[in-house]
Amino acid sequence: MKELHFHIKDGDVTLLSVSNLIKMNVRIYTICLFAFFVFTNIACSKNSEDIPDWFWNDSIETEESDSAIIALGWTSITDLGELPNYIKVYKSPSLLESKKAIAYIAVAEMDQGATFNALGDASGYKTPSDFYNESAASVILNAGYFYAGSSLSLLCRAGEILCPNNQVEGRNNWSVLYYPTRGVFGLMQDGTYQTSWVYTTDLDTYTYSLPSPNKSGEEPQIVPSKTFPEQGTSFKAETAIGAGPVLIKDGEIRNTYEAELFDGESGVAPESSNPRSAIGITSDNRLIFFVCEGRNMTSGVVGYTLAEVANIMNSLGCVEALNLDGGGSSCMLVNGKETIIPSDGSQRSIVTAVAIK
Repeated sequence: MKELHFHIKDGDVTLLSVSNLIKMNVRIYTICLFAFFVFTNIACSKNSEDIPDWFWNDSIETEESDSAIIALGWTSITDLGELPNYIKVYKSPSLLESKKAIAYIAVAEMDQGATFNALGDASGYKTPSDFYNESAASVILNAGYFYAGSSLSLLCRAGEILCPNNQVEGRNNWSVLYYPTRGVFGLMQDGTYQTSWVYTTDLDTYTYSLPSPNKSGEEPQIVPSKTFPEQGTSFKAETAIGAGPVLIKDGEIRNTYEAELFDGESGVAPESSNPRSAIGITSDNRLIFFVCEGRNMTSGVVGYTLAEVANIMNSLGCVEALNLDGGGSSCMLVNGKETIIPSDGSQRSIVTAVAIK
């Protein structure tokens, strides 16, 4: 093979002899080799260390991630507008968990420039479209619980907790009070994404690796503290959202709706089929937003139980996952466009949302 090489300068390609090429800067020589491979498609014998690791490794990892999701029957969606190359949207197969399904996931490569945001305030209603119009985020998903325009779920932004999780749950017309440790999902200050159970005291917001073992109808557990239900640590997140229950923790399905008092009396209906929303992270740092339609907005599509959502998030590779508010609140927008039909028939006004930009 004749020893000729490409020299790229100001958009022009020029053939150079080896003698001239030796005089060139080493950096230019590396660029020329790369251009030679791309434009000629000639297989040359090179050592693996000559290939830029960042280019090939990212491509392989992305392809493997796509293949794993597609192998589960999810279909890549491209008709919701242009997205950054680190965000992809998929639609579920027609059957998911042996049920007729309309569900969507947004998958963001967090190591490739995507950002996770928690939107809203401690109070004040906005629709998902309002959040989109204010933030212009690529993907918007409803988030925490609320009542009468006030958030009942933790909201943390820029390292500041703007609102704690609801601290007390009543039963028997509030004659019996429980103090549940409820779930959060967040980007921690050490750069990791985690789910955990938290409780805010007069001293601090503490995070625990297991929930306080409450159960409706039984004697309430004592108020959580720095030392109960176990030794707590100060909750240090950069961005976080509360809701619950925790679905997956440290790679294991947990679904702690009973301990978090998200049982049948709570209105969350954990064992009934409903529209659902969830958030999770995979071991290779892909953030996943999940939403599913339900309540027969499309004939035969009833939605999912919390156990089924946990199974779905687990199948997608999530090692941490949190259930978000569901039912009529469930809504995911991609470039401002709705994915599912909200079960209220239109977007419900909510208090908090999560976003990917």
